[in-house]
Amino acid sequence: MGCIPFGALMSSQFNTYLKFGGSTAVICLLLGYLAYTGVQDSKSYYVTIKELHTMGNGAYSKRLRVAGNVQTGSIKRTGTHVQFVLVEQDQTLSVDYTGTEAPPDTFKDESQALADGSFGHDGVFHAKALQAKCASKYAPQQPGTPANGAQPSEPAKSMTQAQPTGSAGMAN
Repeated sequence: MGCIPFGALMSSQFNTYLKFGGSTAVICLLLGYLAYTGVQDSKSYYVTIKELHTMGNGAYSKRLRVAGNVQTGSIKRTGTHVQFVLVEQDQTLSVDYTGTEAPPDTFKDESQALADGSFGHDGVFHAKALQAKCASKYAPQQPGTPANGAQPSEPAKSMTQAQPTGSAGMAN
């Protein structure tokens, strides 16, 4: 029987560890790259319409979110495709929404809207997502109006006014 020299045995183990270590390093680098690109793709910057107009060429390469009020009479719908104008103070922005879902029911003239997408060289904001809320629905409560939606003629009963209706809660 022949003996295997100690150096040959160590060389074989070293090659196995080197292959395993190299494969592990490649997998870790690949996972890190995928995580980094995933975060970059989902990241969006919130800007005002005024900031968007002053960003210069930087506005064309970033995913952005812009909010404002929908200008009265500017909504033009064709299926899920919607074109409208956002207004913020004295600034306006044309928006072209081409998302896969129809705009929300609260998307109307003078509603607050948030468009998520990119700014094109054509001066139009190309939105892929759209959120809206009706300003009157979220307005502060008017004085004298009940918070629970009850009619003013129906006084709300407080917990201290409620009377027990049976003998279950009474002491003997």
